Amino acid sequence: MNVDLISVGTELLLGNVVNTNANYLSKKCAELGLSLYYQTTVGDNYSRLTKVLEECLYRSDIIIITGGLGPTQDDMTKEAVAQVLKKELIIDPHSKDRISEYFSNKNSSLDRMHITNNNWKQALTIEGAIVLDNDNGTAPGYIVKIKINDGYKSIILLPGPPSEMIAMFEGQVYQYLHELQDKVFLSKMVKICGIGEAKAETMIEDLIDKQTNPTIAPYAKEGEVHFRVTASASSVEEAEKLIWPVIEELERRFKDNIYSIDENESLEDLVVKLLKKLKMTLSTAESCTGGLFTGRIVNVAGISDIFKEGYITYADEAKVRLLGVNKETIDKYGVVSEEVAREMAEGACKVSASDTSIAITGIAGPGGASQLKPVGLVYIACKVKENITVKEYNFKGNRQKVRARTVVSALDLLRRSLTNYQY
Repeated sequence: MNVDLISVGTELLLGNVVNTNANYLSKKCAELGLSLYYQTTVGDNYSRLTKVLEECLYRSDIIIITGGLGPTQDDMTKEAVAQVLKKELIIDPHSKDRISEYFSNKNSSLDRMHITNNNWKQALTIEGAIVLDNDNGTAPGYIVKIKINDGYKSIILLPGPPSEMIAMFEGQVYQYLHELQDKVFLSKMVKICGIGEAKAETMIEDLIDKQTNPTIAPYAKEGEVHFRVTASASSVEEAEKLIWPVIEELERRFKDNIYSIDENESLEDLVVKLLKKLKMTLSTAESCTGGLFTGRIVNVAGISDIFKEGYITYADEAKVRLLGVNKETIDKYGVVSEEVAREMAEGACKVSASDTSIAITGIAGPGGASQLKPVGLVYIACKVKENITVKEYNFKGNRQKVRARTVVSALDLLRRSLTNYQY
């Protein structure tokens, strides 16, 4: 089934607000096996919104609209849909009761007493629509199913605030879309690190060329490559039978470069899981990344079980004073060197009494480079118990890209080191 996604809001067009709703819904459509062919962003303009709606109705089976359901005059999504479908807007008693209840639960006595006409506007519903309750705000959502020629089409209206939209979609819309499908769609995300996008695609070029069912779709992330494998069948069991031989073939080709086939597991999630499994603690010593690695690790829930200390030692003097790096090593090899990275990792473990450490030193640019040590040169050291590994990397791109790729490579090095230690 074909899907059109419409995001309503001038703030989105101007770039004042990042459109995270579109990102979320795109992923959910892929998960459901729906073909999302178009994404359109429309400002708070009635005539342009109705024009886009007419185009979408012509080409798609499902139209998902986010935003424009609020109480103000520039919230006009319902009105535009009603006009295009030639339907009336009518008061929904249930929505009216929920609005009254919402304001009666407000802490402020002024809020409890004063419900404006604008607020009552949110009790209006499109004639014949299914009303979707909003447990996180006052704007309900709607599903309008319409018959066009010999088939049916669905228009789904969702509130703009992401917390409201996501809760409504997951609680009420996801199952509706799932039931529209005459087939079961099953997807697995194969996540790869340590191989570039171009090389990764080349390694499975034959699989992509002859794909039918399942399909393989590549997605490039900073320092990673993901392959979504999707199978369609009459049942989950049949889809499983189709999808697993492809997953196994990818595992055969990419080997230990695959770190997960769990859609929701990130590289840092896996690293923390391995540390917990091995009952090991971690400390970090960062120079050019300035705490980015540590920040990514500590985003994982339960990190306090394994993380001890983090050091940002940008200055040479800080490396000597805090980590015990020998000044003679810096003078002889330079601060961006394998030798200094090694001593940083050893020092981080020693001063914090940690089982493992990651140390990073490099040149993120744009300045600080030389002919022998260009921008993008980075050394990452990983210490796991008595074992220490130091890797040299040469990253391309601006300062932000160099630092981001360094963090991913450090996570991957720690992952590999911990995995090897297990065996």
